[in-house]
Amino acid sequence: MSYEIVNVVYRKYDGSLHWHHRGLLLGEDEHGVWTGCVAGSSGHKGDGPAIAWPQPFVMLFPRDAWWTAAFNAAPNKHEIYCDISTVPEWRDGEVTMIDLDLDVIRTRRDVLKGRTRRIFLDDEDEFEEHRIRYAYPPDVVQNARDSAAWLMKAVTAGTPPFGATPHWLSLVT
Repeated sequence: MSYEIVNVVYRKYDGSLHWHHRGLLLGEDEHGVWTGCVAGSSGHKGDGPAIAWPQPFVMLFPRDAWWTAAFNAAPNKHEIYCDISTVPEWRDGEVTMIDLDLDVIRTRRDVLKGRTRRIFLDDEDEFEEHRIRYAYPPDVVQNARDSAAWLMKAVTAGTPPFGATPHWLSLVT
């Protein structure tokens, strides 16, 4: 099956280019729009060199929420990686959003390596630094914090789509 190619573009609040890559538009469901990347796909951080990802992953872009989520295939140690961002916007084969620094991460349990599953909020220090540097408006700060709190609860509880591995991942593995 062939899929449409989309550009996934994260920027920082000052407009500078952050993570960006091309992905396959897989489809939509009640949670939002799903894209995927096969093993060996690559992306860039800003203007940096290409970085290849060894495992496939899918990304969820909700229609009206202040976050995005990546679901990574094993053995990636991050099973779920959610970026707090502005609401994703779709235009001309591209989805764009502003990365607001905070991340909600669920690590993969790995008995052989002695790792237990953890869920944590990451980059609070970066959020505070950028909140001041870029003068995030109060509504942006509140939406970011509310989204992070909601995601911590939803990922911990396994609320869909954060329960089982999404079926979309089978389309890129």
